[in-house]
This record gives sequence, structure tokens and C-alpha cells, in this order.
Amino acid sequence: MLNLSQNGCSVWVASSTEGLLTPTAVALGKFDGVHLGHQRVIQPILQSAGNQEKQHIGENSAQSDRENPRPYSTVVTFDPHPHEFFTGQPRALLTPLDEKVEQLRSLGVEQLVLLPFDRDLSALSPEEFVDKILVQQLQCQEISVGQDFCFGKRRMGTAQDLQMLAGKYHIPVTIVPIQKDGDSLPTTDDNRISTSLIRESLAIGDIAKANRLLGRPYTLSGEVIAGEKLGRTIGFPTANIQLPKDKFLPRHGVYAIAVIIHDPTLDTLPIHKLGVMNIGNRPTVNGIDTRVEAHLLDWSGDLYGKNLVVQLVKFLRPEQKFSSLEALKNQIQLDCTAAQTIFNA
Repeated sequence: MLNLSQNGCSVWVASSTEGLLTPTAVALGKFDGVHLGHQRVIQPILQSAGNQEKQHIGENSAQSDRENPRPYSTVVTFDPHPHEFFTGQPRALLTPLDEKVEQLRSLGVEQLVLLPFDRDLSALSPEEFVDKILVQQLQCQEISVGQDFCFGKRRMGTAQDLQMLAGKYHIPVTIVPIQKDGDSLPTTDDNRISTSLIRESLAIGDIAKANRLLGRPYTLSGEVIAGEKLGRTIGFPTANIQLPKDKFLPRHGVYAIAVIIHDPTLDTLPIHKLGVMNIGNRPTVNGIDTRVEAHLLDWSGDLYGKNLVVQLVKFLRPEQKFSSLEALKNQIQLDCTAAQTIFNA
């Protein structure tokens, strides 16, 4: 169990179904990215919890709460990701746990339940999943899922099956239509808002599309750690950012970025800056490992130990190998100028 709080708000995170905040209004799904489509699925449970809370205000109290406790808005997902369980291959995520919690907190979700996706859970029939997980363990009062939601052994259960099965327990199920990118376009596999489409967009450097589907900038967050300090020798000091191991990286190359600087040792407001960032292996200096390095415009302070939230604004160019450090320096200056033009616009 974790109670992750920020700015006075919190999300109760549970890695099992014991000791949960119950009863619940549940949004079911994988929710990697917490994109615009996911947000539509989550919205009904926020409304449900909020409406019931309003109904209790002013009523003769404590008795009403005991007889009709309001449900906690609860997102239920799986850990590990089902794809990772079935393939045995680690899966990079758009939103590792800390980022997912922060996004859910910002939406107003009260609880995140990570169902351990193992052999036992994957073997449950749709009927067993509803009875054992949703009814008995989660004490569910309301459910929201996307139109394409599947569950149970071999993904045999559909959203309509869930509606029918939950109906036997008098639990209403909201089926949210598939969201698309652009109201005037027909919904096809090419333009439906999905985690897969966001990953594909990031992989080719189409940041505008990825950000549009997410409903916010795609971010890379982590602590600044010591690097080789090569950048400062050519006049462009960089912050080497340590990301979660399971964070999905976009296309290697150079980006225009907006940066939020948090100092965990000081109770101060975050600092906002602009800059450029390189993701890649640094071929000019024969680098091997992939690094994420940011250069902030108009900044001369120490960043070691600080936490940076880097928002991707635009892909500028692919990573490339230069003939010398002087050539690299000249290109970085051009990158900074290009980024500043974008920010001014």
C-alpha cells in the first residue's frame, strides 16, 4: 500500500485487493498514458463519487454515510502489463507508476489498484472475474470501461458481457465509445486515440500528434545525475537525466523542450525554463549507452540532485555524428536558435 500525496491531494495505491478503500466506483483498463480516451473512461466514476458525496452533504449525517457510503473513485489496472506477462519481454511504458499516479491525482482519482497479473488472474473466466474481483474484493457499485475493453481468460469477455454480468449484481456499467483524433474523421484503427498510436507517433518524432492524443505534453521525468561534463567544455552544459528503466523513449534526436525544475531539498515553487534536449548514444564521442541530456537556455545554476520534468515541444533533427567537437558546438548553437524561434512563435 502507498499513499502518494502532492499539494494536499493524494491517491491511494494498492498492489493487492486487501485493505482497499471501499466501496468503489471503478474504471477498468490498462491506462498506459492516461490519454484523452482514458480520461473519458475515468470521467463517469469521478462524477459518480462526486454526485453521491454532494447528496450526503446536509443530510442527517453520519447515519446516511453508514447506510449509503459513497464509492471511492478507483482506477483498476494490471501489474505487470498483460503484454509483458504473456511475452516475457519487458515493456516500456508511456507512464511508469509515479507518472500514472500523478496524472490520476490531477484528474481527481482517489485510488489506484494494481491487480497482480499472474497465471491465476489470467485464468479467471469473465464470470469469475466479476464475482471474485469486482463484487467480492472491490465491492464495486459502478463500472466504466472503453468500448473495446476485453477481460477474463483468453480475453473472452467483452464490454457488453461485463454489462450483462454486472447487471446480475445490480451494478451499472458505462461503456464509453472509442475516442478519435479529429471530430470530422471516421473512427478507424489509424485515427482512434490509443496508446499504440501515441507510441508510434513518438517513435517517428511526431510530437504534435502525440501531445494532441495525450491532451498534454509528453514528459520525461527524473533526477539529474553526474555525467562526463563534456557539454560545459564546449559552452553548452547539459543535465544528464536518470529516467525510470521502464520509460518509453521517443525517437533519438534533438528536441525543443520546456522544463520544470523541482528541488526536493527546498520547499520552493518549481522553476520553469526552456531548452533543447538530445536523446541518443552521442556518436560524436563514440558513446555506447543511451542518454537523455538537456541544455537549458538562460540558466547557469547547479542542477545536480534536482528533479526535472521535461515536456517535449518539437522534434528538431535526428541524432548525427559530427567530424569534431567544434562542428558539434556549432550545430548545438543552431539547435538553440531553432528552439528559441519555436518558443517565440
